[in-house]
Amino acid sequence: MRDINIKATEYFESVARLGSVTKAAGELGVSPSAVSQQIRLLETQFGVNLFRREKRKLVLTQEGDRLFQTTTQAFSAIRNARNAITRQRELRGLTLRVSPSFGVRWLGPRVYGFLAKHQEWSLHVDATPDYSSFETEAVDFDIRYGLGGWAGLVENSIMSDLVLPMCSPDYLKELQAHSADPREQLRHARKIHSAKALLRWDLWLAANNIEIPNLHYQLRFDRSSMSIEMAKQGGGLALENAALCLPDLLSGNLVPFSPTFPVIEYPAYWFVCPSRHFNRRIVKHFSDWLIQESRDHEDATRQFLENCQCSFLKETSEGLVQAGSPDSR
Repeated sequence: MRDINIKATEYFESVARLGSVTKAAGELGVSPSAVSQQIRLLETQFGVNLFRREKRKLVLTQEGDRLFQTTTQAFSAIRNARNAITRQRELRGLTLRVSPSFGVRWLGPRVYGFLAKHQEWSLHVDATPDYSSFETEAVDFDIRYGLGGWAGLVENSIMSDLVLPMCSPDYLKELQAHSADPREQLRHARKIHSAKALLRWDLWLAANNIEIPNLHYQLRFDRSSMSIEMAKQGGGLALENAALCLPDLLSGNLVPFSPTFPVIEYPAYWFVCPSRHFNRRIVKHFSDWLIQESRDHEDATRQFLENCQCSFLKETSEGLVQAGSPDSR
């Protein structure tokens, strides 16, 4: 005997449980004729009638009742397992992908505060420069660093880059010993290059009408977190987002290079996912929390920079980015 046709068995179980081909078709999301066809296939395979009609009602035969008692228990167990898995995922599991430096320097220190209020939930955080393929990967959302404009996805801006040169206090004194003019100090400075940043040194210098012949970098990193750490150690000037450095700025481990040059700001961090993912309560809740936390943090960063007499220059990303650069912060 051939293996039992699982599809036909599922259709049979639905008809037997609901007592109607039409009701079964509605539950299964198919046409009544498709259900009838599967029942006939199953009866042909077994060589018996599984139903008989009595006064326009479908009644199980003895053979049909025997099959139904077995199949309904099996499908009921499967449905219960499916529902339990779905509930567990809805209540407890959240998988997100985040750009590395943002994950280490900003999200990481805050995740425990979120989980402390929601102890029934769990987070899987994947810090990687690669964007999620939502059609093939089980990822709820990305926190992306970039320009925006990802087709077919919802993208909510959560934080801006607030970019300015920063260094350690000792290194700033070293530069000031060369000259009182910040433009001249820049010519003597070791410039730490963050390879995947949206705003590079060459673009920043051009935006401030500063010419440095034969611009080169003694220090190059592909992570902002590494550039920031090098600046803290006195290794040079890092052109970075102050929002990623606020604890170091507040502690005095880093200082703004000079208020002569405005802080350049533009949207850079995004909450990204397919619209259907917001059907999950945990995704919507985490999104709301993330946006509020990031806005509060950005406001605190702006306040600190204003206290340092820094001005701000709003920019769009055009003209400031290296075309096609992937997110690797």
